[in-house]
Amino acid sequence: MYNSVDDLEKFYSSEIGEIVRKLLARQITELWPDTHGLRIMGGGYAIPYLDFASKGAERVFASMTNHQGAAQWPVGKKNMVLMSRDHRLPIENSSIDRILLIHHLEFSNDMHKAMREIWRVLKPNGRLMVIVPNRMGVWARADWSPLGHGRPFTHMQLSQCLRDSLFQPKASRTALFVPPLPDSPVIMKSANIIERMGQSILPFVAGVHIIEASKQVYARADDSGSGSAVLAKTKGFLGAKPIPTPQ
Repeated sequence: MYNSVDDLEKFYSSEIGEIVRKLLARQITELWPDTHGLRIMGGGYAIPYLDFASKGAERVFASMTNHQGAAQWPVGKKNMVLMSRDHRLPIENSSIDRILLIHHLEFSNDMHKAMREIWRVLKPNGRLMVIVPNRMGVWARADWSPLGHGRPFTHMQLSQCLRDSLFQPKASRTALFVPPLPDSPVIMKSANIIERMGQSILPFVAGVHIIEASKQVYARADDSGSGSAVLAKTKGFLGAKPIPTPQ
């Protein structure tokens, strides 16, 4: 398992990691073309994608889990990364407009609790984007990459996970048709062509599933009705007062 932020940083600093970043960033910006004035959170290890997802945003920050550790971001500027403990985010209820999860859900020990926290902090009209490894893709077998660790998903499994957590899938895509061959110059030079061909010819072998979902607001925020808000030191990120979890 990619259990350290150092492993993820090393992957994205490699040539193949940069290709993965650009190919997935293209999908993110197509789904979210306008984020002007919005509050955006990246969960898991989303910092390679936040610059693409947050142009013109009012505020952008990343949340990383304590078992992976945290990295400083953005480099050379005021740090906008927080570390969350277990599945408890130190963020106010209904305060985030957009949440991007990548390298997150497949590593979660309790997906239900993790997703309930995401539900809690997302605004009623907010949007969630989840990117996970495709169970049928070859990247899920490339154990030298982060996509080859954790639990891969089929499209149906990811959609059901979102529905079980009170999210409604709105749009779905597949991406990353480039084979996981980091030492192939041909692959490196032909990544964009391979990506376009894969979308048309072999969509089921994509490396990742991408689903955008909306929040369902007509149900309780927590199965027990008690909520799970953790309200600590959020002023530097959002500056809003906590709102009680809906019962």
